[in-house]
Amino acid sequence: MLRKHLLPLVAAPILSLGLVSGCANSGAYTDSALTLGAGVLQATTLSEDQVKSVSQQAADKMDKENKVAPSSSKYAKRLEAITRNLKNTDGLTLNYKVYLSDQINAFAMADGTVRVYSGLMDVMPDDQVLAVMQHEIGHVKLKHSYKQMREKMLTDAAFQAVVSAGGTVGELTQSQLGQIAYAAVNARFSQADELEADAYAVKSLKRLGKDPYAMKRSIETLQKKVGGESSFLSSHPSNEKRLEKIQEEINRL
Repeated sequence: MLRKHLLPLVAAPILSLGLVSGCANSGAYTDSALTLGAGVLQATTLSEDQVKSVSQQAADKMDKENKVAPSSSKYAKRLEAITRNLKNTDGLTLNYKVYLSDQINAFAMADGTVRVYSGLMDVMPDDQVLAVMQHEIGHVKLKHSYKQMREKMLTDAAFQAVVSAGGTVGELTQSQLGQIAYAAVNARFSQADELEADAYAVKSLKRLGKDPYAMKRSIETLQKKVGGESSFLSSHPSNEKRLEKIQEEINRL
């Protein structure tokens, strides 16, 4: 793990602690944070490189705790075919893996981590899987993922308690990395962010010589096969609005 340091800190009014439940050490960190009085500390600067480094550490933890499809797996071979020549694209360096799980989900992190669950691949053809991944990559390219993780790191009581102890952050605990990973997998972006990521996916598919309608079909597939059980749909704007906006974006191409 890399050691990262934060610049001098200033006090800021308390907004929301945003703790993830189930953290074994959260009580101790919260108690420490409460000694700060009526506020929490906020870093004046938390660079994108620092957030990317933490993202990479959290992704490494996730990879160790999930069953990653080996290269011999049909899922890994399929993902390799889908993402061929897409490891470095649109100014991003991306790394892809499949988690062998029935979950119907995919996510990306600020460092370029892209993970897709085999459950999602089971219900979609390749072009739709690519569309969903392009949507998630859109969150990275448009810095939605960076901003959301930065927000968590600046407002999370557990993280801030460590910062307040000496003004610097060394290696994050496994518990803290777990919180960050959980937040990435279960990200709740704004409606505007989601629609932007949809538009990014449509344009990216066109740029890659793929069918931009695959983005629209991916939503329709999830609606038809899993409905509200899909976390990809449950955290996004209404499907009707998404489909309408995607069609508008396609018409503009």
